[in-house]
Amino acid sequence: MLRHWRKDDFRPYHAIVSHPDVHRHFGPEPMSAEDCWRRLMASAGGWQLNGFGTWGVERKSDGKLVGNAGLFTAWRGLQPEFGEEPEMGWIFAAETHGQGMASEGCRAVLDWAEANLEPTPIWAIIAPANEPSLKLADKLGFEPLHETSYHGEPTIVLRRPAWSPR
Repeated sequence: MLRHWRKDDFRPYHAIVSHPDVHRHFGPEPMSAEDCWRRLMASAGGWQLNGFGTWGVERKSDGKLVGNAGLFTAWRGLQPEFGEEPEMGWIFAAETHGQGMASEGCRAVLDWAEANLEPTPIWAIIAPANEPSLKLADKLGFEPLHETSYHGEPTIVLRRPAWSPR
């Protein structure tokens, strides 16, 4: 279930992004508590500044926070520049990997975007070694454009074409 972020999501979210099976796709070291807090604040603030943002993903069976998915702008300085066009991202707890939760959550994000935003391309970046996310991105309609370096790490830039107006 997608839901807006809450202050008490901070510690559980930090635990998710600190797990070795999760953070290995973002760099060699786990995200610090400070960086995690800033990311959570940016996620919440995106709604006010952009009219879109990321959601916490809660498991329906027990209400546990198991990840995040959504749209944002990050001004990463990659080429081509994403500009105001949204970037999509998702991070899920290691315990959920392979269960289809990321696919379900990301599909819900795209359904929301198509119902609430003007048609626009959506960008994503994924580490080449993150095969599950690359496979999911393909299922979601993202097309790989090229490989580049981001923060000294190999990164694939992907783009999902704008959808047809409703």
